[in-house]
Amino acid sequence: MDNWLSPALREPTQEALEIMRLSLVDWLACGLAGVDEPVAHLTRAMVLDEGGAEQSSLFGGGKAPARAAALVNGATSHALDYDDTHFAHIGHPSVAVNSAALAVAEREGADFDAFLRACLAGCEASIRFGVLLGRDHYQIGFHQTATAGAFGATVAAGLLLGLSDAQMRHALGLVSTRASGLKSQFGTMGKPYNAGIAAANGVEAADLARRGFVSNPEALIGQNGFVTTHHGRGVEASTDDWLMEQISHKFHACCHGLHATLEALAMLDPGPVKDIQKIEITTHPRWMTVCNQHSPKTGLEAKFSYRAVTALALLGHDTASLDSYRDELMQDPEVLALMDKVAVTSEPSLAETEARVVVTRQGVANASFDLNTPLSLQTRSDKIRAKAQVLTGDDRVWQAVQAQELTQIVGLLG
Repeated sequence: MDNWLSPALREPTQEALEIMRLSLVDWLACGLAGVDEPVAHLTRAMVLDEGGAEQSSLFGGGKAPARAAALVNGATSHALDYDDTHFAHIGHPSVAVNSAALAVAEREGADFDAFLRACLAGCEASIRFGVLLGRDHYQIGFHQTATAGAFGATVAAGLLLGLSDAQMRHALGLVSTRASGLKSQFGTMGKPYNAGIAAANGVEAADLARRGFVSNPEALIGQNGFVTTHHGRGVEASTDDWLMEQISHKFHACCHGLHATLEALAMLDPGPVKDIQKIEITTHPRWMTVCNQHSPKTGLEAKFSYRAVTALALLGHDTASLDSYRDELMQDPEVLALMDKVAVTSEPSLAETEARVVVTRQGVANASFDLNTPLSLQTRSDKIRAKAQVLTGDDRVWQAVQAQELTQIVGLLG
């Protein structure tokens, strides 16, 4: 196997497995909470109307062929944009990988351990392929969650199908001609749909490879390959450490690029909002084309707007709550007035995980925050369990994952 993939296929550390287990809780909770989102309703209705073999369960109920289930579940679990992120990957690993893995694991009758390990290998492969693609791929307009995610989904599905090395190469070569997704869809239903496409592409490529489909195994990094044609830098990760151990989980229900700003704001004494003269936010340049929508009109667009989330936070709206991203709040005069006081600039010397905030009243208050500030495993566990409880209303997701029974996890979806 190629150097970018080999580290994902070795025996995992216990910490990597524990982090993957937490990401599984996080992903399931996001999927269950997203079942009433429009993209979830539309994709679920489409595949149920099409019919077909009832192989794999859907978030929201019903069964469909595994490839279709991966599409629905990937889109549904990314609908809220509240799932895990990896800053080296430049995207969300779990939505595509876990959706593909669960669809195949249920169809094939796999056990929990095989499923968990396939998810971990797929996420690690997705992250490492994201590193291989690099910033140029993302900045020119590709959505790494979807593009790199398709390769990770293929790895996870392929492991659960028991593909040989040669078959895995053909599956990855095949998915290289299917992987797609553009950042132009951000702020619309197209963004979570991209994650569903990646999951479905991974299942399809792995299934065809098992049936004997032959592709060009050099189609990833060879001449006219995916990395070259999609503006990838072609530089592999320089560490053998498990990159999945560096995953970031979201504790605000908006784009992860906004979280450092929100954490910095939380460090400041808010004082009377009416006294605020201006709010200056400094962020890394990469976020200026991702989550700096100037005048969001909907709650979904607000999730990609520094000005909107800053106003919401300062006015006391809980940015961790889904209810804070309502369309009507984007028409609220108080929110709009405060948004007009927010200015966003970029500074290349800042880390991509860092933000500075300056609030001017009669005096000046400032704070900075870096999302790379370490979290202990226990703190992360507590935060994710609490988040899952808020999203689902109970502790069933946590208990199902702790039980390590795949049938119990599948039972949650309906």
